[in-house]
Amino acid sequence: MRAYYYDNVAGDQRLLHDSPPSQSVSEERLKELNVLHRNIPLAGHEQQLDRVMAERGYKHRDKIHVSKEGLGEIYESKIKAFFDEHLHEDEEIRYILAGAGFFDVRESPSDAWIRLAVEPGDLLVIPAGIYHRFTTDMQDDIEALRLFQDAPKWIAINRNAETESNVCRVNYLQSIGVTAVA
Repeated sequence: MRAYYYDNVAGDQRLLHDSPPSQSVSEERLKELNVLHRNIPLAGHEQQLDRVMAERGYKHRDKIHVSKEGLGEIYESKIKAFFDEHLHEDEEIRYILAGAGFFDVRESPSDAWIRLAVEPGDLLVIPAGIYHRFTTDMQDDIEALRLFQDAPKWIAINRNAETESNVCRVNYLQSIGVTAVA
């Protein structure tokens, strides 16, 4: 996985959005934001994912394949919806099986976007309460395993004035040492 600051230049969300010179984000900075990454080789990944699930108390997994071919006419609307800034009340864990894409996470308190370029073998843990978004790269194709603590669910809460007081948002900010906005 490669992490860097998003350039905020208008254009297709699926482009790199990495302005020269690239501004890398360290693994340590990501850990300070409670964003975790691990590379797990595809060969034999099942056993390692089983260990991760046991460590984190996860019971379910499913596979998602986001592609123009797979989603057909709804592809563009789905990609736009995934790219709306949102949070979840559960952490989001993805293990990339094929293809590539980008998860963007909001750095607090700066509110800058950090782009996380993921590819096969990347395991990404995005904490509950952090603002983020997702898109494929220009190949428009990514396949991932999604891990869940309980029954599979994916509920996005788009960023707005009320989300700042969401208990998961407040708890997230406290966990990284940032005072929540009242």
